[in-house]
Amino acid sequence: MSKIADNCLASNRWTVNPLSSFDAVLRVPGDKSISHRVAMLAGLGSGVSRISGFLEGDDCLCTVNAMRQMGADVERQGCCLQIKGTGGVLRQPQMQLDLGNSGTSIRLLAGLVAGCKGRVVMTGDDSLRSRPMRRISDPLAAMGIKVEYIEREGYAPLVINGGVPQSIDYQLPVASAQVKSCVLLAGLWAEGVSTVEEPAPCRDHTEMALIKAGLPCEVAGSVVRVSGSSGNRLDIPALEWIVPGDFSSAAFWIVAAAARPGAVLRVDGVGLNPRRIALVDILRRMGADIVVIMDENASGEPLGSIIVRGGALHGTVISGNEIPNAIDEIPVLAVAAALAEGVTEIRDAAELRVKESDRITVMSDNLKQAGVGVESRADGMLIEGSSKIPGGGVFDSHGDHRIAMSMAVLATYGRAPSSVINTACVNTSYPGFVENLQLLRDNQN
Repeated sequence: MSKIADNCLASNRWTVNPLSSFDAVLRVPGDKSISHRVAMLAGLGSGVSRISGFLEGDDCLCTVNAMRQMGADVERQGCCLQIKGTGGVLRQPQMQLDLGNSGTSIRLLAGLVAGCKGRVVMTGDDSLRSRPMRRISDPLAAMGIKVEYIEREGYAPLVINGGVPQSIDYQLPVASAQVKSCVLLAGLWAEGVSTVEEPAPCRDHTEMALIKAGLPCEVAGSVVRVSGSSGNRLDIPALEWIVPGDFSSAAFWIVAAAARPGAVLRVDGVGLNPRRIALVDILRRMGADIVVIMDENASGEPLGSIIVRGGALHGTVISGNEIPNAIDEIPVLAVAAALAEGVTEIRDAAELRVKESDRITVMSDNLKQAGVGVESRADGMLIEGSSKIPGGGVFDSHGDHRIAMSMAVLATYGRAPSSVINTACVNTSYPGFVENLQLLRDNQN
């Protein structure tokens, strides 16, 4: 059995060998977006909530640690958590909240701690401190919450001076689930009803979680409303939460199979929220053979299985309203584009420039290193595909987990081993990635 790389689990570098067709069944870790949200709500609840399928990645554990600092009691056994909540009131943390690399943690918690009376300092690693935060501080300021920037205006570390927010009617400048969620969570503490209007549909995990928790949240088309508690205690019962597999993690394996003639892949137990699976529609438009099977017995977030049969792909245009629901999958869609016949254009995706890395620049540079024709643009890329990937390159993730995993997928299509460097970041979202890549290798035809 050919291993992917010697000691790759402990290293910051992978050597990825070419992969032939495979026939495999796998599961992916719990959904990162949902794990963050249920940890926050369970941490605020009354009594003991139980969460199964929780993602054990570094990002989600940062959220768990933050809730501990604000009074929640958390016991964890792998992906199963028991959280004794604070009874609807947050305690002011004694130390700053270190949120590592997690943009979701800092932006959602900024809204949640708006109801925590006192100062809450939030910071993170170098990457997190380089990402813009005015997109959350501006609506929070409009709600009467004072946000201070300690070192550089508009960037973490930042201070939230909590209290009783004012209600707000907020129109998102761009479709952003993180900004929408920040405002909704702050609105839970406000006086009166707060509304958020989306310019285009984006992830709705926060709304679904609030509704399941019995909180006053209503969705009417592009508008979401929450009724505030006027700074009083939130009434959240202890609940059983089941986190489905992360579609964004499954996306890597879907692309690993979709452009590989003869490959057959089944991913079970994966989340199938309609606002998360734009990648399926895009790949089908590119010619991919993908079947989605819903689990009719699922409650809460939809889930089920995805079956992929590999074949030839062709280029397409990825743009407009499908971008918000495929934003995390754009790097691996760029890999699919590199493997497709013809040209693929990705546009309206300027948000990629302020993720864990400038994903437009970093993906463009890595694809060029792989011998793929790429034109980088302000809001996307023009990619000239080819089914012939020479391999033998060295791909640098620049500390971005989705870049690292995307380039590992591309490397499996090469004709010679390739290296991916700066891969330790993958632990933020997918600590079992290498094992699942090995599973495909073990199931080669």
